Formats: sequence, C-alpha cells, structure tokens
Amino acid sequence: MLMFIENKALSALLNLGRKIIPRRIFRAAQPIYHWGLGIFGAVIFALPSRGMRVIAVTGTKGKSTTVYMISKIFEDQGLPIAAVGSLGYKIKDKTWPNTLKMTLPGRMKLQKFLWRAKKAGVRFIVLEATSEGITQQRLAGVKIDCAVYTNLHREHLESHGSFENYMAAKQKLFLKTRGIHVLNIDDQYFEKFANFPAKHKITYGQKWGVISLANSQSPVTDLNLKLLGEFNKFNALAALAVAHAYNLDMDRAVETLNSIELIPGRMEVISSNMGFSVVVDYAHTPDSLRLVYETLKNSLKPNIYNLKPKLICVLGAAGGGRDKWKRPEFGKIAAKYCDEIILTNEDPYEENPLLILEQIEKGFPEAQKHEKILDRREAIKHALTLAKEGDNMVITGKGSETSMAIAGDRKISWSDKEVVEELLK
Repeated sequence: MLMFIENKALSALLNLGRKIIPRRIFRAAQPIYHWGLGIFGAVIFALPSRGMRVIAVTGTKGKSTTVYMISKIFEDQGLPIAAVGSLGYKIKDKTWPNTLKMTLPGRMKLQKFLWRAKKAGVRFIVLEATSEGITQQRLAGVKIDCAVYTNLHREHLESHGSFENYMAAKQKLFLKTRGIHVLNIDDQYFEKFANFPAKHKITYGQKWGVISLANSQSPVTDLNLKLLGEFNKFNALAALAVAHAYNLDMDRAVETLNSIELIPGRMEVISSNMGFSVVVDYAHTPDSLRLVYETLKNSLKPNIYNLKPKLICVLGAAGGGRDKWKRPEFGKIAAKYCDEIILTNEDPYEENPLLILEQIEKGFPEAQKHEKILDRREAIKHALTLAKEGDNMVITGKGSETSMAIAGDRKISWSDKEVVEELLK
C-alpha cells in the first residue's frame, strides 16, 4: 500500500529538474521540495513522530558519537530506541548501514523510518541533524522534543555561502524545538544558541578542568572512557546531559559509557598482532583531523624495537565541490603531525582525483616528503608495509562508510576497515 512513497518517479523528477533548471534556482527550490515531501510523508505515515520523543543532535563535530552514546544509554536502561545518522540506522536491536551518502535522509525516507520505529514499539528516536538537512527542510513534519548542540567550526561554507549562514542553519533547530535544549557551555559559540526559548535548558562542559553537568545534582567524577581522545569526554557529557533530561539513572548511564570500547569508524582501532596500531576515523574537518593526529601522535612511545615510533597517515579529501578550502588545511595539519604521508582517493564524485590531491599539497611546506597513490587499497597496503612495532597508522575521511562516490554518479562498495583486515591476514 505504501510502496508508492518510494516511487522512482520522484527521484527521476528530481534528477530531471537538476539537469534543466539553473543550479541557483534549483538549490533555492530544494527546501520547498523537501518541506512538501516531509509534510506529505508525515500525513501519509500518520504523523509518526507524535507519541515518540525525538532527540536531534547538531554541531560540526561529535554528532555521530553522541547519537551512538545516547542510543546505548537508553538501550541499556530498557527503553526502546531508534537511531539514524552517518553510522547507520537502528530500530531496537536491528541495525543496517546508511548507504545514502546523506546523514539525515530526505524525500520521505525519514518519515518512513519513524513510522517503522513507532510500529516496532519505539518510544525514543535519536538522530543527527545536519545543517544541510535542516536547510533543506528534511525535518519538516517531525516533532522534535530535545535539541542537542555539540560545537561549531567552519564547515559546508560552499553550500551555505558563509559561516554566518551555516550557524543560522544550526540555530533553526533550536527555534523549532521548544521542549529541551542541551548545550555545550564550553563552546565559543554557546551564547549564540543559549537564548532561544525552551521549557528546559541543560548545559554541560569541562570548565576549569572539572567534568561537570551544570544542571545535575553533582559533577560527573567517575567517567573513565575506554575510547581514545579527550574530545570524546564532551560527546559523553552531551549524552549524559540527555540522560539527565529524561530522568534516567545517571550512575548506570556512566557505567554504559565507560563500557563502550569502540564506535564504528570513530577512532576505531583495528586489532592486529603486528605490534603497531591501525586506526580508522571519519575525520573530515580540519579540527577533527588535528584532534585525531594529536591524540595518536601523543600516544607514541619508544620501545626497544623502535626508538622513534612514527605516525603514518593515509588521507584524501571529498570531491563534489565540497569545502575545497579544507584541502590545503588538511595538508598543513598532516605536515605538522605525520611522519609518513600518503595521499589517496576518498570520494571524488565528478572531480578529477589528482586535482583534489594537488589542492591538499598546496598546504605542504616546500620539499614536504609524501607519496600519492590514487588507488585507496594500494595506499593502505603501502602504509602497512611502512609500519613497524610501536607505530600508529591512521586512515581518515571515510570512517565506517560502506561505499565510495565516483564519477558517473556511481557508488562502489568500500570499507576501510574491511580492506585493512583483509590485508593484515
């Protein structure tokens, strides 16, 4: 009965419009298109978000990890929850990958997901609310109960036109949400999000070196994460703030976070008996890349077999005209932290992959030692041959993604983790 919702005619119509309508006009009309489909989908699927509590996480960094942590906390306390974001889809204990190359699904897919979740008895939904998803009205027809703000850094400047427009897109989520606002008080743009009206406001942060939850009875003192990276403490605090907002058992919530050993594609260590570490991470912004490299560089320790352990970095940059300004920034950061640099393909879309790498190279100082291997599998293979006991090798840009976007509007199956595991056998 509902099969027509995903009628291919809609996709065909959109693709036709993209070809015949001037780009500027098409982009301006997209939000109306998505709003219409969102509202239509909400009606067709009987307003699925009503009767459930929808928690939307937004920010430049940490969205995926925070969504994962919130999901685990609620799940461990017996509350039926569903999640959607770049890490994939989840309805109770059923999970499947996100293959859309779109963190927040549109074109009624989100409404159908909410309907499926509600039908399965889910009471809570947690999702990643991206700036582009918000701007394109993909949340139209979705009743949001709680909005979570992680942080704000330069990102998606080409698609939004300016940093101010990017911030304004994030702010729309808080204008839309009148229930609960969860805010990172340590972020430099906190005040820009703090004054929107809400029934309840909860802040979190690490001010003065103390991990604290501002609206809680007492500071969080027993948070001992197994996850790599100090930045994950902020993600954990955001998740705890949400748990506090819904009156969950905070001691159990902390226990849940302390028990998490890995988050797919986020500082994920791939087990190896070779004596060196291989890490896969999604890092796709300069700040994220810097934090990943800094964490892994600082964890290097000399040993009797390797007195000068190295940080070996495999990286690229996404194509499709996305944030080209980041490419030389990636080069600068890699040059600062990496002992071995291998540039490779990531998601070129219709762009020339070699030109993307050349733009990364513009951030290198003169005579910077590095290698270019377009074939991502061969690049990873070569990096593994360079690694010695005590070294850290890191592959960034794709994380847990299961496909690569290439020319001809095609996607090929791809997994950094699976390739590493195959090569280590």
